[in-house]
Amino acid sequence: MKGGLLVDDEYVHEEEKSLTVRKTSLFFAGDGFTVYDCKGSLVFRVDSYGGPNNRETDEVVLMDAHGRCLLTLRRKRPSLRRRWEGYFGERSDGQKPIFGVRRSSIIGRSGVTVEVYGEYHCSEYMIEGNFGQRSCTVVEAETRRKVAEIRRKVDASTKVMLGKDVFSLNVKPGFDGAFAMGLVLVLDQIYGDDFVEVGEEQVHPSVEDH
Repeated sequence: MKGGLLVDDEYVHEEEKSLTVRKTSLFFAGDGFTVYDCKGSLVFRVDSYGGPNNRETDEVVLMDAHGRCLLTLRRKRPSLRRRWEGYFGERSDGQKPIFGVRRSSIIGRSGVTVEVYGEYHCSEYMIEGNFGQRSCTVVEAETRRKVAEIRRKVDASTKVMLGKDVFSLNVKPGFDGAFAMGLVLVLDQIYGDDFVEVGEEQVHPSVEDH
């Protein structure tokens, strides 16, 4: 069943899809992501938080495997609750956003609301859980139907849980994977690399992996 925002129907499937997301850098400018399917083929990439032309530091561009811009995510200012907006393709001046994301509480790690602008099957989603721990779920606000999940990834051969710079994005049938990955980028911008939890030491996964 299709519903919600459609960025590109190439990424909408009849079966659940599990994507592997890798954060390519945790320490330097130009942080990005690469996203692979279960066969190891590149699906999405984000080369720089400044976009292809580094025109703004508060702008993130999601691209397909060939470098085509699918979504532009831009921080809305001024914003006490860290609001972000999404645009089709590479954003241009005067272009209207297609969805907005806001953190419901300045304190705490849950309660992110996604509002889709326009006439869609579902106009609002909630992101619940803890992105810092790579454990959260995207649900339709009205029906409570799960449409995507972010989870820690376990190495299939060693059964060891990988560092937090590598995680799974599970996209439910009928939901756009490009939209789901766009939400991941906004969550990363809102919460950053603050992985410290009560009773947990701070760990930089890239050091562990290399």
